[in-house]
Amino acid sequence: MKKELAVLVIHGIGRQDENFADELKEGVSAELERLGRDPESVAWQTIFWDDILSPAQDAYLQSAFDSNELRAKRTRSFLLSALGDAASYRQLPSGRKRGGEENITYRRVHARISRALTDLYQQQLGARPVPLVGLAHSFGGHILSNYIWDAQRQPNQRLSAFERMNWLSGLVTFGCNIPLFTFACLDVIPIQFPPSRLPARLKQHAQWLNLFDPDDLLAWPLKPINAAYAKVVSHDEEINVGGLVSGATPASHLAYWQDAAFASRVADFLNSLIKH
Repeated sequence: MKKELAVLVIHGIGRQDENFADELKEGVSAELERLGRDPESVAWQTIFWDDILSPAQDAYLQSAFDSNELRAKRTRSFLLSALGDAASYRQLPSGRKRGGEENITYRRVHARISRALTDLYQQQLGARPVPLVGLAHSFGGHILSNYIWDAQRQPNQRLSAFERMNWLSGLVTFGCNIPLFTFACLDVIPIQFPPSRLPARLKQHAQWLNLFDPDDLLAWPLKPINAAYAKVVSHDEEINVGGLVSGATPASHLAYWQDAAFASRVADFLNSLIKH
């Protein structure tokens, strides 16, 4: 079936596998069908990167647990994933030359995004550009933002306009912690959104939604960062995800993927873009 919209999904912290977005895709597809849309009109592409960092983290955890009497192993594992991912993936300050071991993870993760965009464009879309929506969870929001920033300032002219993310018509960050990575920067400048080269018919409907559960301690609003973010982010929205127990605790950080209310909100957003 001819695709009308493309969705690029990237995960954040926490142990993941290549099927991390399956439940979200199923939930959103069911909601789109309820809205009268054919779910097959949406092309989904995931970006899985956990396997780049998890082997070293898991090896350390196993050694640490085997050789020490450590308490709260599940919480320690979660915190090590969260802090370890952020420490391993890092970008040099603006103006510094990139390269070397300190940047290898950054480049490897970004290579996954580039490959996913090419697969989406060439294989699923048949090299026909359509509006693109990015769904980014947690630390994945920071990663995707960095990728877009690089693509906008140093575009690879060998790639299509779609692969350079010029067709980015929507962005949904959820459980996002971008603010935590801004404090060391002298000038905090967000990505250009909507992209300057986005077709005019799409630009007027483009939105960046930032959804967060108030009980999610790793999720933050983006508009308070500064006036520039307040301009490009369309809405900071509170949403309650998870069950009666997990939804009222920090565990809500991992609950977005399976949550029906979140899937419904995403489907409503996608439906608003398909109309145009």
